[in-house]
Amino acid sequence: MQTPTEFVREQVTTVREKVDQLAGSVADTVAAEKEKVSATSSQVGDFIREQRSAARVSLRELARTAGVSNPYLSQVERGLRKPSAEILAAIAKGLQISAETLYEQAGILDRRSGNPDTVAAIRGDEALSERHRAVLLELYETYVREHAATQKTSTPKTTTPDSTEETA
Repeated sequence: MQTPTEFVREQVTTVREKVDQLAGSVADTVAAEKEKVSATSSQVGDFIREQRSAARVSLRELARTAGVSNPYLSQVERGLRKPSAEILAAIAKGLQISAETLYEQAGILDRRSGNPDTVAAIRGDEALSERHRAVLLELYETYVREHAATQKTSTPKTTTPDSTEETA
């Protein structure tokens, strides 16, 4: 028969093993999430650098127009920093692109389905208000989904010489 001390030791040992097991699981999850954040930061930084180069804007000039420091913007481009939504909006304004485009790259917004060029054209049209852009994008996505659904359900019909209908 177990003494109360032995029983308590056994229970403590069991609890410690469970805690160690859970701590290892949490550490693995945190490491995986950290890696995803790092990959996203790198992706948005690469995108910002590409857009800056395409617009022929220097790092210093973009930092000034976005209201951030030159070193900070450099760190964002290299994927060392993950900018906030406000910073992304300021960078987008400096690059003269839509903030939503940067939000998608940063993983803040879900990517829109459909042709990226069409989505970018709708988002970049300055003649439209934000509300109109959102409505147009929603309609466009709906049409894209409906078209994809009809493509999956319809199968091309083939006719053979024996399967022609008789005319009366």
